[in-house]
Amino acid sequence: MSDDPETLRQIEELSHDDRPLLVLDVDDVLLDFIRPFPRYLEGRGYRLNLDNFRLNGNIVELASGVAADTAQVAELIDAFFVAQSDWQTLTEGAAEALEFIGDRAEIILLTAMPHRHRASRIAHLDALGFSYPLLTTEMAKGPAIERLRGPSMRPVAFVDDQPRNLASAMERVPDAHLFHLMADNSLRALIPPPPAGVHVVDDWREAAPKIASALGL
Repeated sequence: MSDDPETLRQIEELSHDDRPLLVLDVDDVLLDFIRPFPRYLEGRGYRLNLDNFRLNGNIVELASGVAADTAQVAELIDAFFVAQSDWQTLTEGAAEALEFIGDRAEIILLTAMPHRHRASRIAHLDALGFSYPLLTTEMAKGPAIERLRGPSMRPVAFVDDQPRNLASAMERVPDAHLFHLMADNSLRALIPPPPAGVHVVDDWREAAPKIASALGL
């Protein structure tokens, strides 16, 4: 998939950095999503069925029992991101993990969401004490991670809850250290396993020392 031009523009705004690079997904890695989202849906008259790891087809109107169509699902997700500061809290252990890593690495947040929500997400993360550069992308994450690394061969680690994003990173940055972390491990049974070579971690307590070791910190 081609590069997202808006993501590349955001990357160009960053200062040059030669420290080891740690790229972090946001939803269900730093901020809880799958736990507050069903409560949000109930307030809008819907419920979330988790028969598989997809939102389309699994969001059902309470009154009728009819599954929301693709446009309705997109509208509900969009409204959730507008109200994210009312719903999304820090994933357990994330703050302590990033404090442990400290300024020994360049930490960049890379979230898959519409670019129009970038400012509100930055404000929410800043209020939670996560004042790291935030990039939004509407395309694959691999190209953005490759561009973030730059021409140097500095160590790279990437943490995400979606196997497809880890596969994209592996394709574009083959030597990256990849970590599959989910805020709710009970959902692992609903998704395909991550690519071979990805480190599967149960929580941030397990992830933090492994990330530090991978980056040579």
